[in-house]
Amino acid sequence: MWPLSSHLRAASIVLALTLLQPAFAQDSSIHPIPAPPEPGALPLDTGPVQGQTAAESWFRQWGEPMVRNVSTATLTPVLPPPGRATGAAVIVAPGGAFRWLSMNNEGWKVARALADQGVAAFVLKYRLQPTPADVAGFRDAMARSFAAAGSTPGDGQPPPPLPAMDLPLADAQAAHALILARAKEWGIDPDRLGMIGFSAGAALTLQSVLRPQPLKLAFIAPIYGGMGPVQVPANAPPMFNVIATDDFLFRGQFGVVKSWFEAGRPVEFHLYQNGGHGFGLGYPGNTANGWFPVFMRWLDVNGWLKPRAPAPAIR
Repeated sequence: MWPLSSHLRAASIVLALTLLQPAFAQDSSIHPIPAPPEPGALPLDTGPVQGQTAAESWFRQWGEPMVRNVSTATLTPVLPPPGRATGAAVIVAPGGAFRWLSMNNEGWKVARALADQGVAAFVLKYRLQPTPADVAGFRDAMARSFAAAGSTPGDGQPPPPLPAMDLPLADAQAAHALILARAKEWGIDPDRLGMIGFSAGAALTLQSVLRPQPLKLAFIAPIYGGMGPVQVPANAPPMFNVIATDDFLFRGQFGVVKSWFEAGRPVEFHLYQNGGHGFGLGYPGNTANGWFPVFMRWLDVNGWLKPRAPAPAIR
C-alpha cells in the first residue's frame, strides 16, 4: 500500500489534470460505455497479453471514449479523399500511460485531420498493461500512473525507467510492416511514412526509432511526451516536438530536444504557454490549440507532402 503522502500526491495530479481540461469536458469520472464500431480495423496478429484476464472494455472520461485491457492489437486506416492524397502517411499512436488509450482525442480525430490534408493515417490500437476489471481498481491504477509520470527528474538527469514496451513496440513494428506491404494499394510512398504519438504514444514513437533495431521512419512527432535526455542514433529521423508549460511532464525540461540538436539531427520544438496534458488537436482557449497547422506546415516545408518526381526514363 502507498504511504498517505503518495496517495495525496497522486490525487493532486489527477485533480490538476481535471482542471486543465476544457470547461465543456470537465467530467473526470469514468463512465463505462459499449464498445463503439471500429470500421476498417485490421488485426495485427501480434498475439495476446500474458496474464490478461479482464476483457477489453470501453469508458468515457472528459467527454472522450477510451479503451483499456487491449489484448488484440489493430490498425485502422483513415485514407484521404479521392484526389487529395499526397502519398505521405503517418502511424498515429494514442496515449494513456500504457494502461488505456484515448482512441478518439488522440487517435481517430487526429487521423481524420491528417486525411483531410491528404495524409494517409493509421491509428494504432496497441496492446496494454492489464488493469483491474472493476472501475475503482482502475481509477487507483490511473492515479499511480500519473504519480509516476509526475516524478520525472530535471533536465540533464537520466529519465526514469520506462514501462515495459515490448508489446507496444512489437505492435508498432507489425503496423509498420503492414503499411509497407500494402503501400501501393493505399497509395503511399514508403519513404514518406512517419509516426506521431501522444503522451505514452509519444514515448512509443520515440522508442520506435531509439531501439537497437529502429523502424525506418521519415519523421517522428512526439506530442506532450517525456522531455528527458536520450541517446540519439546518427541516422535518427527529423523530430517535431510539442508540449505546454503547464503540462506535468514538462517541468522545465528540454533534454530530448537538446539530445536531438546535439546529435546534429533536424528538430523543431514548440513550447506553448498553456494547454495542459492530453489536449489532442487542441481546445479553444489555450495557446496549444494552434499546433496542428504548424505541424502540417513543417511536413510541407520539409517536402513530405510533395510527391517525388518520377524517375527519368532509361533510353
